[in-house]
Amino acid sequence: MTHKILIVDDEPNIVILMEQALESLEDEGVELITAKNGEEALAAIKAEKPNLVFLDVMMPKMSGLEVCQIVKQDLQMTDVYIVMLTAKGQEFDKQKGMDVGADLYLTKPFRPKEVLEKSMEVLGL
Repeated sequence: MTHKILIVDDEPNIVILMEQALESLEDEGVELITAKNGEEALAAIKAEKPNLVFLDVMMPKMSGLEVCQIVKQDLQMTDVYIVMLTAKGQEFDKQKGMDVGADLYLTKPFRPKEVLEKSMEVLGL
């Protein structure tokens, strides 16, 4: 069974960082997919049905919170594990993320090791 991880961020350097943190998982058969805004993220989630999504909160076209809400509430894709990435670790934002159905909240800058460990845990590797 192939696991898929979707990385969504409008900052290319963050996407590269995430890919580097997770590239060792490709040896385990994990496919890494990327998107650079909310609209692309939603399309990728519908098409690819990733197991795990790292979703930036602040993005053009559609915020991560909107994407999360659509995926979890409108599409009822409860088996997609969503990790919200945010530059601001305010409790207010965290609560908003949890309200729309986010499974976990990571504050930037994050540690690559933390991203890898969490991914392995979620995918059961």
